[in-house]
Amino acid sequence: MKKLSKSPHLDRAKIPADLRKFSDEELGALADELRAETISTVSKTGGHLGAGLGVVELTVALHAVFETPKDQLIWDVSHQSYPHKILTGRRNQMLTLRSKNGLSGFTKRSESPYDPFGAAHSSTSISAALGMAVARDLGGKIETGLGDCIAVIGDGAISAGMAYEAMNNAGHLKKRLFVILNDNDMSIAPPVGAMSSYLARLYTGQPFQELKSVAKGAASFLPEPFKEGARRAKGALKGFAVGGTLFEELGFSYVGPIDGHNLSQLLEVLRALKERADGPTLIHIITKKGKGYLPAEQSNDKGHAISKFDLDTGKVKENSSNAPTYTKVFAESLISAAEKDDKIVAITAAMPDGTGLDLFNKKFPSRCFDVGIAEQHAVTFSAGLAAAGMKPYCAIYSTFLQRGYDQIVHDVAIQRLPVRFAIDRAGLVGADGATHAGSYDISFLSNLPGMIVMAPSDEAELMKMIATTVQIDDGPCAVRFPRGVGIGVDLPAYGETIEVGKGRLISEGNNIAVLSFGTRLYEVQKAVEELEGQGVKVTVCDARFAKPLDEELILQLANHHEGLLTIEEGAIGGFGSHVAQFLFEKGIFDKGLKFRSMVLPDIFIDQATPEQMYTVAGMNASHIKDKILSLLEVCSK
Repeated sequence: MKKLSKSPHLDRAKIPADLRKFSDEELGALADELRAETISTVSKTGGHLGAGLGVVELTVALHAVFETPKDQLIWDVSHQSYPHKILTGRRNQMLTLRSKNGLSGFTKRSESPYDPFGAAHSSTSISAALGMAVARDLGGKIETGLGDCIAVIGDGAISAGMAYEAMNNAGHLKKRLFVILNDNDMSIAPPVGAMSSYLARLYTGQPFQELKSVAKGAASFLPEPFKEGARRAKGALKGFAVGGTLFEELGFSYVGPIDGHNLSQLLEVLRALKERADGPTLIHIITKKGKGYLPAEQSNDKGHAISKFDLDTGKVKENSSNAPTYTKVFAESLISAAEKDDKIVAITAAMPDGTGLDLFNKKFPSRCFDVGIAEQHAVTFSAGLAAAGMKPYCAIYSTFLQRGYDQIVHDVAIQRLPVRFAIDRAGLVGADGATHAGSYDISFLSNLPGMIVMAPSDEAELMKMIATTVQIDDGPCAVRFPRGVGIGVDLPAYGETIEVGKGRLISEGNNIAVLSFGTRLYEVQKAVEELEGQGVKVTVCDARFAKPLDEELILQLANHHEGLLTIEEGAIGGFGSHVAQFLFEKGIFDKGLKFRSMVLPDIFIDQATPEQMYTVAGMNASHIKDKILSLLEVCSK
């Protein structure tokens, strides 16, 4: 007897066009199967779970109502796009998610025509959708045609300024455009700020089943039985700065809030809007992050980003390493310092768990600030704190700090304000791929006058650097450290300070010297151990600082070795470039020094394990060994 499928409706949905042949009842069954398959997939691959579970019904409704890919569906951040990927021809590839040569964990233009715009950082969707809407009306993509443009943005992402810049422009241009505000009362961490409070007031005490619309004229094109509910809501809200008022002022018609898990309601509203809307329209839906999987619903972050887990219990497979993570070492070092210095405050941009500041917040709730997804504000807010005599630690992932670069230059560096940047996820981070790689901070920070840039080679060195930053009070500084666990060195009870701009000698050799900046030092030492077995002795130093350079150490290495190799977990234009510039100015190359630099290659490296990514980058122990041998060969000629 043929075994019955657990997902008969999903089996029929090869591409979104198939959904348009389903009855509404069948779409409901499809949504249930889609949620179950998403949970099953992530249990095997790990990844972003909660966000996708919260938009299952919305994903089904959007693909059933709109004619994707002609209609351009843009997911903000796109960590919620796993159900979308399953429905758009990638179901059979889902177990390759976030792995080398597999599917990206985010939308990616090169991966599918159903991904019209790639994303992984927040708050870009409305700008992109508006650009596409304008291109549509100007005749863009004439050969295929462009339809509607739909941006799906979460309440956390809409707290960022870029979203409002886009909405303001969209309201001015008056183009037909749909923005779906997925209000799940969460972004990554519990939401903070006035925007979340504003959204909460829209539906507090109101049944989700009652559609409310306070946009002028919006009720006229809503299907029954929602018209009367909308009129009642409008009357109830009259005179209050709630409902759609804010969005109306930005030029949008506002519809909602509605229950984002009520598929029938979603289908009716989207069908009506698709038929009759003629300008920018915001549809406000209420969803539950982690919906349909109890362990996710009950977790603090609603199953935001999760490792492989047991499907029945939701229990995540534990890391076998006994070494602490760099993030935890940073957090505990900062807590230790803050116990002795009440001027220390901590700032993060919607990532308290990811940066370890959730631990700091438990100890010092009045001195810890989560500003939401607003990196630009986080940097300048930190600058204000520093200007008024506090000691701010601005903890932001390397990839997200890029979003606040102008503020680092204009508000911090030029004014020489002592903001301390704790840069997590430096270097290649693994499964999140190129969008989350911390590849550029060495380059963009080391170019700033007066900026101190340091990187620990292990977790004990990180403790020392945090202790050192407490004492730096005449300008900005940054400590960059990688994702994941340390190498397992013994940790002292507290970190001792180190001299700013001074590296350290690890081992002495003969003709070749390696000057390492950051945690590749461990790979350098493995390479050197192998070389010693072949009779090759190499001098190894830990630079500690990319700026200021340890000029005395660099000159000593250059004058007493025939070849010098620098290595760093950053892009071209960073530590090695600064060393080379210094040596050029000193005329060292005129004396015959052979110099090489190992940096991340000039490519974007797709998702894989960190070790696989560093193999692609050519920066693991075997590559370092080969580089040393090739340099030794050049020196011997």
